[in-house]
Amino acid sequence: MESNNRIGLSKNDYVGKPSTLCKGCGHDSITNAITQAYFELGVPPYEVAKFSGIGCSSKTPAYFIDRAHGFNGVHGRMPSVATGAKLANRRLTIIGVSGDGDTASIGLGHFCHSARRNVDMTYIIENNGTYGLTKGQFSATSDTGSKNKRGVPNIWPVIDCCVLAIELGASFVARSFSGDRKQVISLLKAAYSHKGFALLDIISPCVTFNNHDGSTKSYTFCKEHDVPLQELGYVPAAENIHVEMKEGEVRDIELHDGSHLTLKKLDREYDPSSKMGAFHAIEEARKSHTLLTGLLYINPLQKDLDSILNLTDTPLISLGENELVPGAEVLKKINQSLK
Repeated sequence: MESNNRIGLSKNDYVGKPSTLCKGCGHDSITNAITQAYFELGVPPYEVAKFSGIGCSSKTPAYFIDRAHGFNGVHGRMPSVATGAKLANRRLTIIGVSGDGDTASIGLGHFCHSARRNVDMTYIIENNGTYGLTKGQFSATSDTGSKNKRGVPNIWPVIDCCVLAIELGASFVARSFSGDRKQVISLLKAAYSHKGFALLDIISPCVTFNNHDGSTKSYTFCKEHDVPLQELGYVPAAENIHVEMKEGEVRDIELHDGSHLTLKKLDREYDPSSKMGAFHAIEEARKSHTLLTGLLYINPLQKDLDSILNLTDTPLISLGENELVPGAEVLKKINQSLK
């Protein structure tokens, strides 16, 4: 039985309502990983704000951290609502949960702009490659040639949200598989500690509509084709950091809060700070029909939206009338500076 965490809370303090998703849904595995990661980190629940849009994935914030703030937005608009909340109160820990339809179709524009602005949030795509609520049509993240339950192949090119995020300016981009609990938890912890837009594209098989032979997002396909880039380890800032460093084997990345992410090389050379390297690796994985998982790209030096806008240390929501309405003379100087 697990003891209380560093702030004196039990794991039960990080759970939510019982899931109403299909038994065996990959989304529930992700929910359990979030619960475990935030419990182990000792994140105060009242400092967390959960956001979602519409779809099976967007139901899942109800299933974790019941004592956190929560907002279920309009279809595809979750990142915009989350951006507004972060600007109003920069002390909030923002976690947004979306789906492949919610992100890569109706919400694509909102997703792109939150990435290019490098909003300080964890953005999780529970990616099953299908529209589960409307009976199993292909989504924009379905691989070309992947078959639906009737055996019909998808004829359209895939939208790869990781490629988009890296290109547009996200400073932390990773891909994982809901069946790899250890990797998902490590990435969640690192995303929490990262200051900037942290995208986790997690392949999460739909047991009802997309878990059959011919699907490239089924449990069987993902398990057989999963190729991890690294062996991931997360070291909190409060712990002593001991890393066995052998040249060419382990890379240590310090995150913004002083915690560390250790990357142990497996069977390939890979530099997660290289954009072109990430693009090449993702494209090669697509050609070979493999699922490349792990930390694809990170830039811990890139400024987040709060820093770019030079916001005050005091959250905007806490400022009084005198700070928000400084008077005509100050406004005149601001207007003069914009000419």
